[in-house]
Amino acid sequence: MSLVTTAELDRNPTVKEEIKAAGLRQVNALMYTYPIHQAADILFCKGNVVPVGRDQLPHLELTRKIARRFDDRYAPEAPIFPVPDALLSDLPMVLGSDGQKMSKSRNNAIMLKMTTEETAKVIKGAKTDPERNITYDPQNRPEVANLLRLISICTAEPPEAIAARIGAGGGGKLKAELTEALNAHLAPMRERRRHFAQDPAYITEVLRRGVDRAREEGIRTLKEVRKAMNMDHGLD
Repeated sequence: MSLVTTAELDRNPTVKEEIKAAGLRQVNALMYTYPIHQAADILFCKGNVVPVGRDQLPHLELTRKIARRFDDRYAPEAPIFPVPDALLSDLPMVLGSDGQKMSKSRNNAIMLKMTTEETAKVIKGAKTDPERNITYDPQNRPEVANLLRLISICTAEPPEAIAARIGAGGGGKLKAELTEALNAHLAPMRERRRHFAQDPAYITEVLRRGVDRAREEGIRTLKEVRKAMNMDHGLD
């Protein structure tokens, strides 16, 4: 935290958006410093590439600053932290059913545990716009473009071609196509989820192994950090 200014936290657009979405009048310290905690999640294992959505880029930029500042201040001769880069997918920003950023906390997401009927219900209520003719125009019609991109991800058909094919079919046909495409695309993943959900002991064991492995990395990194800051005091 000593490597970050309050002004930098104030400027973080993602934090501002989350505060607004939560309707908070007073911001607690955990919400305010969340980007720093996220930086710790990345740097403890010396992550050099981080898969993120476009909305998370400000968080990652803060992580990059912290990595550089720590090395400049405490380890200029032998840097400890790599400066991580972002790994963006073909769909780096997904809108939820309400037209805002898709998020579990906003209750506007499509979950893997949903049934095909529940998925259809969410898509049916998804926000579009009053214009009946379907066109692919991300700038002026972001909600419609989002649904077209989701179909494209599932079917590999270009969103422009999907829009041209649906045309005057309107939002109803668009949502029907998305429901069919998304349920088909998610079917094998949902089947795997159901399979593993039947063996909670296995899931717990996988999580435990992950925690143990992460702890090994964290302890190793923390030793390096303490030594660089002259805070190891000769301890193992």
